[in-house]
This record gives sequence, structure tokens and C-alpha cells, in this order.
Amino acid sequence: MHGMQSNAPKKLLRAARRGVTLVEILIVLAIVALIAGGVAVVAVPELAKARLKTARVDLATLQPIADHYRGEHPTEECPTASLLKAQRLTSGTITDPWGVEYQVECQALETAVRSRGPNRVAGDADDLVQPDDDTARPR
Repeated sequence: MHGMQSNAPKKLLRAARRGVTLVEILIVLAIVALIAGGVAVVAVPELAKARLKTARVDLATLQPIADHYRGEHPTEECPTASLLKAQRLTSGTITDPWGVEYQVECQALETAVRSRGPNRVAGDADDLVQPDDDTARPR
């Protein structure tokens, strides 16, 4: 009998060593949260830059298509991005990275394509326009 009693504490010690306490789990979760927070600090500004770059590429793609459409259909009104997509003139996206459809703006000889930008408000400083020359921007 004496041999059995001495085995019991050893088994309890081994079981205790194998288990993970709640405190240990909370410490690991806190470390993971700190790492995720650090990644977010770096990733969020990069995401904003990527959205601006995507919008600029989309505008540079859509503007010549809209200009070409106007040359082929001089008597029609200014095309919309939806019309260009429906006519299968573009297979790309017609909405900017912020979910708003690109706007095609026409003047006598100039065709511009506009994104309302991150704040989704037309006509303010964060708008993106192609062509981006200030003198060519129809308002």
C-alpha cells in the first residue's frame, strides 16, 4: 500500500505540469493583441495609399475609353461609367475603391473622369481627376 501512496503525488505533479493555466492563456492573448495592434498601425496607412493608387490607375484606364467613346458618338450626351461598361468598352471596375461610381465629365473638346475620393464628396480637395491638369478639369 505504501508504494501506491507515493505514486499519487507524482501523477498530480505531472498532470499539473502538462496543463495550461488561464493566466498563461491571457498573457499569450495580450501578446498577440499587441502584435496585431502594431501591424494595424503600419497596415492602415498603406491601405489608404493603395486605394489612392488603385483609383489613379482606374482613372487613367477609363479616361481614354470615355474620350474614344465621345469621338465615336459625337452627337450623344456625355457617357457614364455604367454605359461604358454596358457597351463592353471596359472590363475593369467602374466604381472607385470607396464604392462610388466614377463620374465622366465632358466639355467641348475635353473628357475627364473623376473619383470623389476617400470622403465620397464631389468637388473638394480630395477628388481625383484624369487628366489631372488643373486647367483641363471640368467642374
